[in-house]
Amino acid sequence: MSKSRTSVFFFLFLFLLSSVQSIPPSTDILALQAFKAAIKPSSIPSYSCLGSWNFTTDPCSVPRVTHFTCGLSCSSGNRVTELTLDPAGYTGTLSPLVSKLTQLVTLDLQNNNFYGPIPSSLSSLPNLKNLVLRLNSFSGSVPPSLTSLKSLLSLDLSHNLISGLPNSMNELTSLRRLDLSYNKLTGSLPKLPPNLLELAAKANSLSGPLLKSSFYGLNQLEVVELSENSLFGTIETWFFQLPSLQQIDMANNSFTLVKISNVVNLNSDLVAVDLGFNKIEGYLPVNFAIFPRLSSLTLRYNKFRGPIPLQYSKKATLKRLYLDGNFLNGSPPAGFFGRETSVTGSLGDNCLQKCPISSQLCLKSQKSTSICQQAYGGKPKS
Repeated sequence: MSKSRTSVFFFLFLFLLSSVQSIPPSTDILALQAFKAAIKPSSIPSYSCLGSWNFTTDPCSVPRVTHFTCGLSCSSGNRVTELTLDPAGYTGTLSPLVSKLTQLVTLDLQNNNFYGPIPSSLSSLPNLKNLVLRLNSFSGSVPPSLTSLKSLLSLDLSHNLISGLPNSMNELTSLRRLDLSYNKLTGSLPKLPPNLLELAAKANSLSGPLLKSSFYGLNQLEVVELSENSLFGTIETWFFQLPSLQQIDMANNSFTLVKISNVVNLNSDLVAVDLGFNKIEGYLPVNFAIFPRLSSLTLRYNKFRGPIPLQYSKKATLKRLYLDGNFLNGSPPAGFFGRETSVTGSLGDNCLQKCPISSQLCLKSQKSTSICQQAYGGKPKS
């Protein structure tokens, strides 16, 4: 055979080899086929992403003109790295075989009608960074095996029917954002991931006191959203001393007491606190005024009594203050009503005297004298 003919065959071999290598491995294709097969065909509109998935063509080929027009992304090595569905109302279960997409970085199925358990096999996705299953109907407990996902940065399970969390949640050492809101969770939170920035578990049935063990070592935690649960007991000083805390929303629970010592981090970044609609008794905590950056404080509709601390009116950073719906008495500090004041909010529905109706803070009327006398044991306070 001539040398030139040998060269032609050699280059043809290289071309064929490169063509074969450009096709995703069979495991990726089989995983995608199983993923689509677990979804009811009647819920797949022709115009949707899944409607364009036709396995007679390479899922990773470009340009995607007619097939695989959306819903997945591939790496330069033609491995599926992202599975992001459109909100087309897909109905079905999540196939455990999705775990064969071993290079997957993002799995986003939000705003569809997936149901059933979250497959424990997802623990076989070592590169997974973003798991977004919000606005579906997944049920049952989060599989303990998922806490082995050491690359996971964001986990959004909100708006599902999830009823339990593994005790090993703290093993998700890379997790930065966790959203469990609008589920069926009960009891206390487990020990949380150590590098968490944002925690949201709004509108569940969480109960019991806040446990220090759940939040131990969370030195980077900035946002806590636990409103609309059944948490009760005392909110202790340790919680407000979490070093990176910026926003707290624990409204609509059953807390009865707030303790804040005067040993507060003077470098605290806490800017907003909402403890409205609880059952908190006693006097307003004066030490909220110590937090150097606090700009929004909501303590409305609790059972606070006594005067409004003068320190609140002297706090220059405070821009929003809602104290309505308590049993506060006496005259509100005059500093709230000066020309230079910029505080908005409400002091109404209390037992205050001399709350000037010319002020936006006093637009809501005060409680009747009889209610206030009853609250103070039949003796009106001034």
